[in-house]
Amino acid sequence: VEQPGKKVRQKSGLNRSILDQGWFSFKTMLAYKLEERGGLLVLVPPKNTSRTCPNCRYISAENRRTQAHFSCIKCGYKENADVVGAINVLRAGHVRLACEMNGAVRLLSAGTQRDLLQQ
Repeated sequence: VEQPGKKVRQKSGLNRSILDQGWFSFKTMLAYKLEERGGLLVLVPPKNTSRTCPNCRYISAENRRTQAHFSCIKCGYKENADVVGAINVLRAGHVRLACEMNGAVRLLSAGTQRDLLQQ
């Protein structure tokens, strides 16, 4: 309380704005619009997507020491942290979609968290 950190007021305003958007409604509308146009929304749990090396698949918090830079401590792979996260989310989406198409994971209704438990 005595030393709140940097830009606390801006961060709290951003957090409030994010919460006001209603992510469930956004996800539902996005899924509806994609389905209407022949697309499919694939939900991917974000856990460790920014800590996993896309080259060797090694997971460590030390791989991402800063917000912007990723450097694998096992194989030495270096890249922008956002690019690494995007690569890992894309891969996880492909795996999840393949499992859903093969029946290994069944699709559940939008808004439930149960589908995240079946991985």
